[in-house]
Amino acid sequence: MTADELLAMPDDGWRYELVKGELRRMPPPGDQHGWVGMNLGGPLHTFVKENKLGVVYLAETGFKLESDPDTVRAPDVAFVRQERVQETGPLQGYRFGAPDLVVEVLSPRDTIREVEEKVWEWLMAGARMVWVVSPKLRTVTVYRSLTDIVTLTEKDTLDGGDVVPGFKIRVGDIFAS
Repeated sequence: MTADELLAMPDDGWRYELVKGELRRMPPPGDQHGWVGMNLGGPLHTFVKENKLGVVYLAETGFKLESDPDTVRAPDVAFVRQERVQETGPLQGYRFGAPDLVVEVLSPRDTIREVEEKVWEWLMAGARMVWVVSPKLRTVTVYRSLTDIVTLTEKDTLDGGDVVPGFKIRVGDIFAS
């Protein structure tokens, strides 16, 4: 399957990603996944918009990471710098390349192998930072590369570093209901 064929699929209530031309079906995420994602995505969006840093995308927005065979991944939250958005303007299809920042909120069904595969794909496609949020462990693991990895706990502060300069949020606030 191609990215164009994925984009043209009718909405059947499932979420899909395309990995090297193979369609992967995923059930919609559950309650906790949704509010944890919003607890991080909401403040990130507000900060980015107020500071005119770029665009924050919500879940199910696809990014085309590879062609022939196509790979389209959809993070839970994504950020793309203003300069990159201005280069292309609004797009009807998938944005090519990884976002600058990717946020993946873990679901109970996610396996370590699946998460590692996604992080690797995002970084190899050019993501400058990946945040893996674990509601179960109440941690955020920050990947800047496959070797620059830091895990933050509820008492720590997550910051955007040089990817989203000035953004900060207490990790515990991400998990507050």
